[in-house]
Amino acid sequence: MTVSAASQKASLAIGQRSLGDPSQLFPLQPALLMGCPVSSTPEMQYPLEIDYAYDKLDLSLFDQGALAGLDRWAPLLPPLAPGISLGEGGTPLIQADKLAREIGFDGELLLKDESRNPTWSHKDRLNLCTVSAAKLGGARGIAAASSGNHGAAAAAYAARVGLPCVVVTSPGAQPAFRQFLHNLGAHLVIVPTERRWPVLNRLIEQTGFFPVSNLTRYHTGNPFGPEGYKTIAYELFLQLGRRVPGTVMIPTGYGELLYGVAKGFAELKRLGLTDRMPRIASAEPEARGPLARALRSNAAAMEVEAAPTIAAGIACTVSSFRGVEAIRLSNGRAMTCSDDGLIDLCSKLAHMGLYQELSGSAGLAALQAGLGRGERFEGPVVAILTSSGLKDLRAETDGVPFADEAGLEALIDQLGRKA
Repeated sequence: MTVSAASQKASLAIGQRSLGDPSQLFPLQPALLMGCPVSSTPEMQYPLEIDYAYDKLDLSLFDQGALAGLDRWAPLLPPLAPGISLGEGGTPLIQADKLAREIGFDGELLLKDESRNPTWSHKDRLNLCTVSAAKLGGARGIAAASSGNHGAAAAAYAARVGLPCVVVTSPGAQPAFRQFLHNLGAHLVIVPTERRWPVLNRLIEQTGFFPVSNLTRYHTGNPFGPEGYKTIAYELFLQLGRRVPGTVMIPTGYGELLYGVAKGFAELKRLGLTDRMPRIASAEPEARGPLARALRSNAAAMEVEAAPTIAAGIACTVSSFRGVEAIRLSNGRAMTCSDDGLIDLCSKLAHMGLYQELSGSAGLAALQAGLGRGERFEGPVVAILTSSGLKDLRAETDGVPFADEAGLEALIDQLGRKA
């Protein structure tokens, strides 16, 4: 059975629902980026998610293949800007029997390779939705704070819909991204790490650009972003013959990918397509691990010291309430991995033909560490690989223009001040 063109294009989104107080439903626009205005407190700004008229969904939507182009899931996504898709999604699920034996797992191990997306990372799924919200909401441009993958994806989707993009990053960000962002047409602002969010806020206030990055202390985040990640769960369900995995291992920074995948499986259960959810396992660098610490302390979120780690893409010092909700929703577990484990798993992946950035191997590194402690994992286990190893390479950045904070006013004038 095929899905009708009309049912494929019409979003069933009904509004933004509070995770702090699910009885609170707000309109789809404007995006509530500072948390739920009813349940949030000065200490904790609770995020929102997009809610849908699930009872109106034609379940034949799930009779299609797990192919590229997330607009095929439009009924269960926020409204998408026309023509925005770059063919994201539909990433392969790869059998990893030899790797399973090498790390000591006696069950079925599968790898979901998100490096096959248009800008070589999972972040394309998120930015399809956030940049759509910006475009449909009449934003003048896009602004992001990013050390790499997120900024590249934001720049690509902004270019796709004809919006200017500014990416604020730190001097320690992966060098390859400077050239990447420049070629995508983004404006690059390099400031000390602690100044990224003040500078992002200043840009937004003075230009009216739409932020696709978090603005609050504990990463409340954009309500639209994690919706794109749900489609990983949909694809896994179809790729596994209409069944769900036993466990999903997910590299975790702020927890948006974690929450999106958990929500996708929860929706499949809500729709009656499965009677169970997989256990979702977060995988953070053990040097920081704010989500693992938050769960141990029964806290909504946690802030930790910026201890050194090579996992640049997930080197977060704060966790999010979304991360806690994802683990609780799936009866999951919060795990960590060492830098040595990341290096080891990246090497193992490369020897089977999969070149991942260090952060991308975190799920597998956490799995190997858990197995070494005698922990059990229900199979099949799916490990999500998040981004290409090309992102970790040194790159020639001479001649790539950028602004620092001293030159910010000139950049804002160039972009055009908010009326």
